[in-house]
Amino acid sequence: MKIAVKNLNNETVREIELPESVFAYPYKEHLIHTAVQAYRAGLRAGTHKTKVRSEVAGAGRKLWKQKGTGRARIGSIRSPLWRKGGTVHGPVPHSYQKSLSAGEKRNALRSALSRKLAENAVVVLESLELENHHTAGLARQLAGLGVAGKALVVDRHDNEMLRLAARNNPRLKTVDALAVNVYDVIDRRHLVLSTQALVRLVEVLGK
Repeated sequence: MKIAVKNLNNETVREIELPESVFAYPYKEHLIHTAVQAYRAGLRAGTHKTKVRSEVAGAGRKLWKQKGTGRARIGSIRSPLWRKGGTVHGPVPHSYQKSLSAGEKRNALRSALSRKLAENAVVVLESLELENHHTAGLARQLAGLGVAGKALVVDRHDNEMLRLAARNNPRLKTVDALAVNVYDVIDRRHLVLSTQALVRLVEVLGK
C-alpha cells in the first residue's frame, strides 16, 4: 500500500510504500484497550497514604482505668474510634503499573496505526522543518493539510522549532518517533508524521 508524501504547502511530492505488517494489521479493540489501561495506570503516582494508629500524634497512655468508671474502656487516644485517631485499612503507597509484553505493545500500536490509516487520518510530510516558531503559522499550515482538531505530530526529538511552535496549542502534541504510544494515537483525530519519523517507527514495529 502507498501513501502520498506532501510538503507543508499541501503539495504532493512523491509516494512511499507502507509495510502491510504495520499498517494493515487487524483491528484488535481488546488489545488497544489493554494498552491504554496500562499507559494510564502508569501515570498514576500511587503515593496516597493515611496514618495508622502508630503514626498519628498523641500519647500512648491509658486515659482512665479499665473498670469502675462507667465509661467504655479505651486503651489510647490514638484509637481509630476516636476523632483524630488512626485510620484502619486506609490506602498505602503502591504501584498501579500493569505489565504488557513488548509484543503486545507493538501489536497494539500496529492496530491503532492501521485504524488511523483506514480512517484517512494519517498525513505524511516530506519534512517538518519550520521557518519560525510561530504557533499561528503552524496551525495555518496544518489546517491547509486538512488537519483539524487534535493531532499528534511525530518527528525527531531535537526539532526545537516544531516543539516551540506546537507547545502553546493545546490541540497539538509533538513526540519523537520512538515515543509514540497507543493512547496518544487514538486520543487524537489526526496523525502527522515526517518521512524520517515514519521510517524510524516502521523499523521498530516491523521487527
